[in-house]
Amino acid sequence: MDFNLSDEQQQIVDAIGRLCQPFDADYWLQKDTDGGFPHDFHQALAQAGWLGIAMPPAYGGAGLGITEAALMMHTIAATGAGLSGASAVHMNIFGLHPAVVFGTDEQKARWLPPLIAGQDKACFGVTEPDSGLNTLGLKTRAVRHGDHYRVNGQKLWISSAQVANRILLLARTTPQDECKGTEGLSLFYTALDRTSIAVHEIPKMGRKAVDSNQLFIDDLRIPVEDRIGEEGKGFHYILHGLNPERILIGAEAIGLGRAALARAADYAKERVVFNRPIGQNQGIAHPLARNWMELEAAHLMVHKAATLYDAGQPCAAEANAAKFLGAEACFRACESAMFTHGGMGYAKEYHVERYLREAWIPRLAPVSPQLILCFIAEKVLGLPKSY
Repeated sequence: MDFNLSDEQQQIVDAIGRLCQPFDADYWLQKDTDGGFPHDFHQALAQAGWLGIAMPPAYGGAGLGITEAALMMHTIAATGAGLSGASAVHMNIFGLHPAVVFGTDEQKARWLPPLIAGQDKACFGVTEPDSGLNTLGLKTRAVRHGDHYRVNGQKLWISSAQVANRILLLARTTPQDECKGTEGLSLFYTALDRTSIAVHEIPKMGRKAVDSNQLFIDDLRIPVEDRIGEEGKGFHYILHGLNPERILIGAEAIGLGRAALARAADYAKERVVFNRPIGQNQGIAHPLARNWMELEAAHLMVHKAATLYDAGQPCAAEANAAKFLGAEACFRACESAMFTHGGMGYAKEYHVERYLREAWIPRLAPVSPQLILCFIAEKVLGLPKSY
């Protein structure tokens, strides 16, 4: 059991760190203040070839694993870019995994190269206003008419839809009362046609640089060739992207927590009160030490989950645990950073208040901590299903 990074993995961490240097804390503070997608940051990663880190080499990707992708996303967040920087490229890393696994060679040749090159930006259209985590309860309807589908419905909390030109869309092709089990949902990757999709941005607490939206879909035409796999099997296809997503979210949260912890430790060394640095006080030092341990433990779970995934082994419990532990450790580290800075932590120029606002994201999405606890209780401990 080796906990050291390979030479290649260390090179990834170093290269991403260098690439992120021009996009410093002040850059992200400005984005948090003014909003607007970080196109220059996204393009810098595209030009360096990083958007395809986990995509097949045949289509321009690097062909690396979720382990390397997690290291990349952790490093982006840890530089101080936080969830704003990570979310700007998150969809590229895991989003089209169902297409990679279940798409045809023609579809992959058509879809993946422009995404990897940064020419396309995609959003992920699953969640709806009335279904939440109950994915089988989706109401957005896709009805086939010969060589195309007509889609009507709504989607909620769709990131980057203001700038995306493509959408990975899950819609119901067979009414739920006519289906068995998880059947009846179909998955599409298609153009985000703004003549048929109204995109309304949701003002929110943090991560202003990457928009969140409600989508109103009115008679959207989707060619049959934009459907991934078989009709009615979309839920099964989506599941193949859930474990990688949880692993990456966990890695991003840990990176954000480490960015906050680093600022708190620096401030605790420099801030002098009663003729001594405040970091000399155990009331300051002990919470930060605890944060370090929690982040380290969560980091190990992320890499266990990623290693299992890349080895083709079951990893649902570990992936969910990685997301849960990473999010909780991140939040506590960001909270400690605020306390360490005292009143100045509330000032935007010290950045930690922004980190604390962003720390809510991995706790809330893409799955609630309560549902993860239900999953672990049922699937790992064998307890009765509670919902």
